[in-house]
Amino acid sequence: MDDVSFFVSSGETVALVGESGCGKSLTALAAMRLNDRSSIRESGTIEFEGKDITQLAAKELHEYRGFDVAIIFQEPMTALNPVIRCGAQIKEVLDQHDIGSGEKSEVIDLLERVKMPNPAETYKSYPHELSGGMRQRVLIAMALAGSPKLLIADEPTTALDVTVQGQIIELLSDLQHESGMGILFITHDLTIVESIADRLLIMYAGQILEEGRAGDVLNNPKHPYTQALLSCAPSIAKKKDKLSTIPGSVPQPGAYPIGCRFHPRCDLVESVCSQDEPILQNIEGRVVKCPVV
Repeated sequence: MDDVSFFVSSGETVALVGESGCGKSLTALAAMRLNDRSSIRESGTIEFEGKDITQLAAKELHEYRGFDVAIIFQEPMTALNPVIRCGAQIKEVLDQHDIGSGEKSEVIDLLERVKMPNPAETYKSYPHELSGGMRQRVLIAMALAGSPKLLIADEPTTALDVTVQGQIIELLSDLQHESGMGILFITHDLTIVESIADRLLIMYAGQILEEGRAGDVLNNPKHPYTQALLSCAPSIAKKKDKLSTIPGSVPQPGAYPIGCRFHPRCDLVESVCSQDEPILQNIEGRVVKCPVV
């Protein structure tokens, strides 16, 4: 990540959007202090309610994860232990953070809170015995165990069918209204964020290229990358013979082009784009990083 700066307020949902490899999940891991030890932080802070979490000791970090901030990882079958029953995995979270008495009823209550169809049956089920949507609800229950103030949802609807995607998004919205928590919603799919996000952050090659209110960005995108992402999204209203694509791929760290990092793939490229790196500009209530906008 390079020069990434944003905030999430209580009760607000901020969507972080971009292609695979843009740095979205890395951002989520950084917010949880879960980055690989080989990661190098040259400068900057990660602050939560005035505390710089990069300076927290191990005990403080343990309390921060779970009570202050929790994460839903993007692949339930990877995040859940396949040989441990779901109830025991949720109970482990309660035990690790000394939440409640650790009784089975508390786990059932969490499963009921995430609207699991049959909580008692889920308690004794293994992950492979559940559907994708039900596994995702187990992960959400685990994340909510400590009543976090900020929930990071890392592509929580990936690989789910459209109906289940809608159910998960509705569930997160309902839980947010209950608790007032903030949500950082990470996705590569712009078509699903309009129903949940207050603000959008468009990320590319480890940088934020555009930021603004969700409706403003979706209805009037300023950055060519945002425009390209939206042009690739399927639409019932605008029928196409075939979907648009963005040529090329996201550059790897250490191989970023000079100037704007998107310019080798941009249809609106000009000579200035391959020279100096663009700066963030405020344009019509939007923050945009583009030299030709």
